[in-house]
Amino acid sequence: MTKLGYVLPTTLPGWAEGDDPRALLDLAVEAERLGVDSLWVGDTLLRPVVEPLTTLAGVAAVTSTIGLGAATLLPAFRRPVQAAHALASLDRLSGGRLTIAVGAGFPNRSEREYAISEVPWERRFARLDDTVALWRRLWAGETAFVGGVEVPPVLPPSRPGGPPIWLGGASPSALARVARHYDGWLPYPPQPGTYARGLATIAAAAPAVHAPGAPAAGALAAGRAVTPALFASVLIGDGGRAALDVYVRAAYGMPLEVVETIQLLIAGSPEHIREVLGRYDGVEHLVIRIAALDLPTQRDQLALLRRGI
Repeated sequence: MTKLGYVLPTTLPGWAEGDDPRALLDLAVEAERLGVDSLWVGDTLLRPVVEPLTTLAGVAAVTSTIGLGAATLLPAFRRPVQAAHALASLDRLSGGRLTIAVGAGFPNRSEREYAISEVPWERRFARLDDTVALWRRLWAGETAFVGGVEVPPVLPPSRPGGPPIWLGGASPSALARVARHYDGWLPYPPQPGTYARGLATIAAAAPAVHAPGAPAAGALAAGRAVTPALFASVLIGDGGRAALDVYVRAAYGMPLEVVETIQLLIAGSPEHIREVLGRYDGVEHLVIRIAALDLPTQRDQLALLRRGI
């Protein structure tokens, strides 16, 4: 059965005037009560946001079974060793419920975030892979060096080897890196065919991934399985494309006609949303962002989402 994840609205414009960000914890509790499988938070320096790792620590304290994740975390914004400590601590405090989807940012958008983080934009993909490899070495208790200095031991995560790490993106280089280095794939392609081709490409290089209609294969040589996931922005109801346009203009400053060429956005009845998502064969974990601009609507949409998807 496909798992359902919900993205907490930690970034503006997900709140209306007077919304209390502490209500995010209430939303997390409600999602767990409704039987949602996982809760996710985004990461950006381009607009106001409740910091993602801080949010997950708060959510871990008020929930007990629901999975926790970052979708997507941009490691370039954080010092690698300190991030390894923080993520291992989150995994321990949550009882091993953490999954991390990582990314390297978006051209013509994230360069500013890299600049204020004092990290070069060049070689960002190699730096991302190196950071993830460092985290895993530290979590496994292996010797690691940064700047020629041996890193002291970090707190071991709850699970041996640490939390699963997924990769966002659907470029050819991203697909190759998923197969080699990551535990899951979390893209948001607007066309099902793009997803199918990406999944087939990963499956060809990573035997643990199975293409739609094919039986699951064995584990990777490194002992990992790759989880095929999908990120989608959804709005249930009669507002349709007009409501989505309002949301994406508030979130990105661009019209729907532009944003929908980049990422998957769906509005309409539960039946319509199910039908669109059903075109994406092979998905094992849906990560849904609700395209609403205030917290009460997020709560109402969450209940509809759980009943209808």
